[in-house]
Amino acid sequence: MSSLLELHGVTKVFGGGLFSKNQTVALEDLSLTLVTDTPSITSIVGESGSGKTTLARLLLGMISPTEGHISYKGKNLAKMSRAERKEFRREVQPIFQDPFEVFNPFYKVDHVLKVPISKFKLASSEQKERSMIGDALEMVGLRPDETLGRYPHQLSGGQRQRIMVARALLLKPKVILADEPVSMVDASLRATILESIHRLN
Repeated sequence: MSSLLELHGVTKVFGGGLFSKNQTVALEDLSLTLVTDTPSITSIVGESGSGKTTLARLLLGMISPTEGHISYKGKNLAKMSRAERKEFRREVQPIFQDPFEVFNPFYKVDHVLKVPISKFKLASSEQKERSMIGDALEMVGLRPDETLGRYPHQLSGGQRQRIMVARALLLKPKVILADEPVSMVDASLRATILESIHRLN
């Protein structure tokens, strides 16, 4: 089995700097391997404050481990070239717990969908871009004509979260790191969001 995303003896400690001796050990000596051979869903379960969000941020390369290292396709995240990091950013996508933090309130929700298409040159024309966005929204149970052209505050929490799932779908990632993706939406919408992720898997 070939590995896709790996943690090797990762420890993450917060605090303990020059002016403070207080330290918080968020993760300690954790090793984990996600393989490429078959599509799978891996769940990390733990109480609040047990380090789940820290783990997600480490796997996304948003923070660095205090000890150990993280690799993607056998390459250490800390030593990736610019091109390798761009590929990593496309192929490993997050879905965060609170989608409102991801949206810029001054931009319509279209913006969060158009930026990755433009950044990774996924569409050859505006028509192709519109088609891709429409397909992704419909896959998560949203109607493009009722969603696009609106500001984040004009949508419900469930709609905003489904837009973030749609954004991840647009990029056809190899890994989706979902940090409690349905904890802030109504129970009736949880099944829709989880079904979207399961269908992509």
